[in-house]
Amino acid sequence: MQLVDFNLIYNSLSFAIATFGASTVFFFAQRSQVAPAYKTALTLSGLVCLIAFYHHLRMFESFNDAYTLLYGEVLASGTQFNVAYRYVGWLLTVPLLLLQLVLVMRLSKEETYSRGTKLVFAAIFMVILGYLGEGSVALSQLGDRWIYWTLAMIPFAYILYSLVEGLGPSILKQPKNVQSLVSNSRWLLIISWAFYPVIYLFPMINQEASYVSIQVGYTIADVLSIGIFGVMIYMIAQRKSDIGA
Repeated sequence: MQLVDFNLIYNSLSFAIATFGASTVFFFAQRSQVAPAYKTALTLSGLVCLIAFYHHLRMFESFNDAYTLLYGEVLASGTQFNVAYRYVGWLLTVPLLLLQLVLVMRLSKEETYSRGTKLVFAAIFMVILGYLGEGSVALSQLGDRWIYWTLAMIPFAYILYSLVEGLGPSILKQPKNVQSLVSNSRWLLIISWAFYPVIYLFPMINQEASYVSIQVGYTIADVLSIGIFGVMIYMIAQRKSDIGA
């Protein structure tokens, strides 16, 4: 690994840790600024950022253990960089991100339960299938990676369909002052999540150049889909609280 590649991964992980740590404090502190109906959504935002903070911190430690800097050269220490921390984190954060959006929209109890349950299970299956294919990076195993990618795209496609078509009519029922914000938060989630399956394909395109691109790409996508999305959830909750909706 080149020094510039080491610094890219090191600094991106450091930035993510700072982002998620600050976001955790912010969301928990702002629970008192929204109506009781939206406190759960803010709590989930704080929990998601706390989970992301913890797992990025563990990845940062694992990355430091895996490489050593000696006279400006990056040397492998022999310890493996444990990227499985990402999937453990996603297994918790991805379903909670979807629940945040459903809860802040304040749908009927029946619709909240129905949509929330289906989206949570779809998210869990998607992450598990992605994890099973993550270890398939050798040339002889790339076929397995393609299989798991294809299988993971099934629940992913269902989630996208639910966000685009399923929640569309419900967004139109939201107060006028938050309709565009709810729609934009939905599209932020869709667009940021669209990066993940593309990044997942990098080892199949170019194994040698994929390592740094995967780590930095995933980290940027995490910041967008967790930190920035959480801020938008807070803005929706605050606006709806102000008008008593």
